[in-house]
Amino acid sequence: MSAEGRVFELGSLRLQSGIVLANARLVYQTYGTLSPDRSNVVLYPTSFGAQHGDIDWLIAPDGILDPSRYFVIIVNMFGGGLSTSPSHTGGEPFAVSHYDHVVAQERLLSELFNVERLALVYGWSMGAQQAYHWAVLHPERVARIAALCGTARTSEHNLIFLKSLEAALQADPAWDGTRFSGAPERGVRAFARIYASWAASQAFYRERLYRPLGYTDLDDYLTRAWEPSYRRRHPSDLLTMLRTWMASDVSANPDYQGDLSRALGAIRARALVMPSATDLYFTPEDCAADARAIPNARLLTIPSIWGHRAGNPYQNPEDARFIRNAVAELMAA
Repeated sequence: MSAEGRVFELGSLRLQSGIVLANARLVYQTYGTLSPDRSNVVLYPTSFGAQHGDIDWLIAPDGILDPSRYFVIIVNMFGGGLSTSPSHTGGEPFAVSHYDHVVAQERLLSELFNVERLALVYGWSMGAQQAYHWAVLHPERVARIAALCGTARTSEHNLIFLKSLEAALQADPAWDGTRFSGAPERGVRAFARIYASWAASQAFYRERLYRPLGYTDLDDYLTRAWEPSYRRRHPSDLLTMLRTWMASDVSANPDYQGDLSRALGAIRARALVMPSATDLYFTPEDCAADARAIPNARLLTIPSIWGHRAGNPYQNPEDARFIRNAVAELMAA
């Protein structure tokens, strides 16, 4: 097993937008052992800007997902730099939806692992969006979902944030209207600061919780913690993932034709809906609305001032324990 992940070749893949990806591929990684009856599979899709090595910290015997019990499959999103992305298809952003992700992931599960039913789809942020899509599109094949800090449809307020990130990148002189001619240094610097202002709560900054993490002041935190996170991704990959997030809507398909309530009402999975109390992207109110529309959902708010980042608490053991206990209860039910 390599740090780079394993590759599943999809061949030519027609996306929901009508675009055809030639020689499409999914890069994935597995953890644990598949049980003989294939009943212990946990699908763990990636989030914005993340690759499997960035989010597998929670897969551990004493972690949120225990590889001694579950066969965990992390699948990297299209546009994330490992699975098919603009960074290795010519540099032009393309339109990919979470519907497309589920179609490709379903092929991986069926063709490679002969898995018909998932014990859990676990996801944070854009990963939570994919968990909702799985539960809506394949209600009979998903036993449980854990949707952390994500909603079934991107709200208009969330959309403003995403459009500001897109505008920051495209305002850079390196953007020619179609692709980037070079590294958008000023664009990424602005992108990182916009992202940082939304990712954690006002209380996080008021209490300067970045200082215990090793940063001397706010500028140091923004420069050393946030800018490198986005400089390591191709800017066209960032734009592609942003546009996927913007368009996220579990009802945007021929089956539900924009009827969100009907789409959520079709979910048969036991759903754990976990907002952060201080999330500025996916607010507790928006998450609660989703939970009310799902027949078998439990709404459990993470009592944290870490904002959106409470759902991926690799630096925050208290929130990690809270999530681990909630997921353990979900899996025991």
